[in-house]
Parts: sequence; C-alpha cells; structure tokens
Amino acid sequence: MAIEQPATRPANPRFSSGPCAKPPTYDVTQLTGAPLGRSHRAAPGKAKLLQAIEDTRALLGVPEDYRIGIVPASDTGAFEMAMWSLLGQRPVEMVAWESFGAGWVTDVAKQLRIDHTAHVAEYGEIVDMAALNYDHDVCFTWNGTTSGVRMPNGDAIPADRAGLTLCDATSAAFAMDLPWDKLDVTTFSWQKVLGGEAAHGMLILSPRAVERLETYTPAWPLPKIFRLTKGGKLIEGIFKGETINTPSMLAVEDYLLALEWARGVGGLQGLIARADANAAAIADFVATHDWIDFLASDPATRSNTSVCLKFTDPRISDGPGFAKAIAKRLADENVALDVGAYRDAPAGLRIWCGGTVETSDIAAMLPWLAWAFETEINA
Repeated sequence: MAIEQPATRPANPRFSSGPCAKPPTYDVTQLTGAPLGRSHRAAPGKAKLLQAIEDTRALLGVPEDYRIGIVPASDTGAFEMAMWSLLGQRPVEMVAWESFGAGWVTDVAKQLRIDHTAHVAEYGEIVDMAALNYDHDVCFTWNGTTSGVRMPNGDAIPADRAGLTLCDATSAAFAMDLPWDKLDVTTFSWQKVLGGEAAHGMLILSPRAVERLETYTPAWPLPKIFRLTKGGKLIEGIFKGETINTPSMLAVEDYLLALEWARGVGGLQGLIARADANAAAIADFVATHDWIDFLASDPATRSNTSVCLKFTDPRISDGPGFAKAIAKRLADENVALDVGAYRDAPAGLRIWCGGTVETSDIAAMLPWLAWAFETEINA
C-alpha cells in the first residue's frame, strides 16, 4: 500500500555538509560591493580582506594577540600549512575518529614521517583526549564532520602543555564554543557553518605557535604556498590581508555578507543556539522512531552541525543500498539534498544542522524522512 506523502515541504531543501546552506536572507545581488577586476593588493582589496579577518576575530572572540590569516585551499590547505610548517620539533600525538582526522594521520606518518603516536577511535566513538601526552604536539579535529562526533569541551587539554595543539575546527567554528587558550593552531573554511564559497581557509595562530614558527625550521623543503616566515620572522602581512596567492574578491564579499548576517542573529551565541535547535529537532525525531539512531554513541559528544544517523531496523539486509535509496528518494522529491553519509563513513544519512539552516526546514523535512523509510522498507 502506498504511503501518503507529507503535506509540507522545506522552504530550503539544502542540508549538505559542505558547501553548506547559504544564510536564509542570502541573495547574490547583495555582492555588488565586491571590488571585481581590481587587484587584491590594491587598497580596496586589502581593506576587504582585513575586514574579513577582523570581523572573524570579533564574532568568534579570538584573542587580540592571536594572528588570523586567509590562506589558500580551504581548511585542508590551512591545516596542511600548519602541519608542514610547525611539526617535527617534538613527537606528535595524532588523533582521529573519522576520515579527515585519519587523513592527517596519514600525512604525518607517510609524508612528513615524524615520530608520532596515532590514537584512533571507530566512527561514533571518540578518543580519550585526557590520555594524550601534551608535552608532544597534538593534532585533532574538534568536530568529526563525517562521524557526527565532537569534542564536548577543551577540559582535557592542560594549560601548561609544552607541545602545540593543532585543531581542525572546520565544522565547529561558528557553531561551538572553542576555548582559545587551549588551541595553538585553529583552522576552518568559509563553506561550512556560514555557507561561504569554497577554496579559502582560515588559519589562527596563538603566540606560542608564532614563537615555534620563528624559532624552528622544518627538515623538509616548504612549497611557497606554505611559507609563513621569511628570514626567521613571521610574514605579518599574511595576517593583515596580504594573502599568499590570489583570493576571490567575490568570495570575500560573500563571506563578509555571511558575517554580517551572523551578527544580526545574535553573533556566536545566536549561531550556536540555531544549530542546537536544529540538532534538537532531529533528536526528538530519533527518540520517537525506533528504526533510526545517531551514529555518535554518547549524547555528550554528538555534533550539532554534521548530524550523522544510522538505520537500525532488522529488516534491512543491505545497509549501504538502503541508505542510498533513502537519500535518493529525498533528493528526488526535492525535500533533502546531499544527505547521504560520507563515502568512507558507515552507511546512513548526514544532515547539516548549522546555523544557516532554519529549524522550520528541519521540521518539515523529517516527516519526509519517515515517508521515505516506510516507502522503501515496504517496497
């Protein structure tokens, strides 16, 4: 028997985990202030880039003595730049509980070949951060974008650590409180929580990270695109909007617009509240449907942005096939786009709940998820 479709559809069906949904008030015609056709090194371009840095600092509450730079190649480029420039002085604790963290482990083990210890947890679990040696450098993700597992807080990181902490925070920044005193390097990309355009990464350095850069030279050659120092001194221009390579001024304008929208919804705390409300709507749905559950096993470590779900009905014989069929039904009905689990993650769904997503759209999408499940399980 055919299952009746829900009567209401989401106003915006975009629940991709990256690039993520634009702010609800977004209109491309709002980008007319971009200095297109001008050099990014001319005064208007440099002013826009510096504004992006300082608006980021203000919204995230980054301390004044931390440097913020706009760097190439998204979060990946920012984190690679940090690893290649900073690691190697001391052993490294490599932490992974999903695919991107695992990628950083591979880089350190096979590319940089640094003395390291790998701490790996299965999808849905998290590494015991209190068990690490913080006299070593430590590399970790704050929020596992492909597992839906996040750090609950930074309490396990000691204030008197000898090593540096390098944190990939790309799906956490602007949606979670980041303890800046516990983070020496923090990276993220524009296209995650604020729904910005691709290819630009943000690199945030503590004074301790800057000291390392100015007192330590890696044993390997550094490509130009990774170089943060010259003559043993930090290239300060990078942190004032003088980018290493050519940025898209249209993407910069887009990011500035997103930051302006974020201020209008209550800044960082407003963004966190919006993400929490979206994740709570999914939690309520999961609590009342016995065929679906969170991939993250501990509620304290469940992400409020990249919410990962698994199907638990014993009638399902082909988990990956069933999950793909559900995602396809939702996409075909234009009620939830790009919600399949990441290719390396366990079979299931991944629904983006960051602050640019409206809770009303989550609420409208969930009955369709129930419809898709009932339709597919009875097919």
